[in-house]
Amino acid sequence: MQDGVKKDEDFSGTRAVEERHRIDESRLARWMADHVEGYAGPLSVLQFKGGQSNPTYRLDTPSRFYVMRRKPFGQLLPSAHAVDREFRVISALGKQGFPVAHAYAVCTDETVIGSAFYIMSMEEGRVFWNPTLPNQPPEERPKIFRSKIETLAKLHMYDPEKLGLGDFGRPGNYFARQVDRWTKQYRASQTQDIPEIERLVEWLPRTVPEQARVSVVHGDYRLDNMIFHAREPRVIAVLDWELSTLGDPMADFTYLLMQWLMPGLQGAALNILSIPSMEEAAQVYCDHTGTALPNLSWYFSYNLFRLAGIMQGIAGRLRDGTAANARAIESAKRTVPLAKASWQYAQQAGAV
Repeated sequence: MQDGVKKDEDFSGTRAVEERHRIDESRLARWMADHVEGYAGPLSVLQFKGGQSNPTYRLDTPSRFYVMRRKPFGQLLPSAHAVDREFRVISALGKQGFPVAHAYAVCTDETVIGSAFYIMSMEEGRVFWNPTLPNQPPEERPKIFRSKIETLAKLHMYDPEKLGLGDFGRPGNYFARQVDRWTKQYRASQTQDIPEIERLVEWLPRTVPEQARVSVVHGDYRLDNMIFHAREPRVIAVLDWELSTLGDPMADFTYLLMQWLMPGLQGAALNILSIPSMEEAAQVYCDHTGTALPNLSWYFSYNLFRLAGIMQGIAGRLRDGTAANARAIESAKRTVPLAKASWQYAQQAGAV
């Protein structure tokens, strides 16, 4: 979720590879020659500005551009940064015509560049970091939002078994597992005591809503994790599948709606901007999936708790020296405000 109102130009594009993220480019080129169909060097390597989890590189050759996602160097949290899972899910979805980059090859041999990684196609288009879309004309903004919402609805309508992803997540209640996971991730990265987190850790598992459906869930579905067509208001690739699994589609859906409660859209003059309200956005999704809108307070509490866990993970990586983005310190500072906001929604849902 956005850390405030970001500018597209501040987070888009590439830069020279940071010293701490340098790799053996000649060894990578040899590996690509053996494993990536159609690869022909020479190879040049840049690093994308955006992202603070898995370092992401642009790989240029004379005839084709690629993207490489890899695990960070250093000690990592259990189950985090699973690039092999990212590769598997975009491979499966791409075969169904879902908008993702083309998955070329995955490497789990850490001797090649020092960590596991995978190679995918470089999709040319636009990434929007500011949810108010200030650089877009008013008539384009509702179309961009509709495409984002309809793309999520499409994802949730796939049968995981038919995708070959029937074993992509564990059975059982998704939210119960996620609360447990993010509690453990928080504990593994804990740098401070936050009373609201302690209350949430006790309350959320006791009040988990019943799961009605199972789908592939993206896990971090937001505007800046997708590429739009260069000229059309249409999603051409959904990015960053690090947190994807099988689970309750309500997790992705309510996380999407959180955008309206966060800096950027929160308090924005949506009518003047021609951006749909949260209720209008929800209706687009519900119309496409045939679902009814649930009471949102529990889900908003969960999503904020999860975000607090993610931000605490960034704080832990800062402590350990493995954070991948210069703005990581800004994100780490959000842990306490997110925990307090999560507890407020928990109280709206009946917590005492």
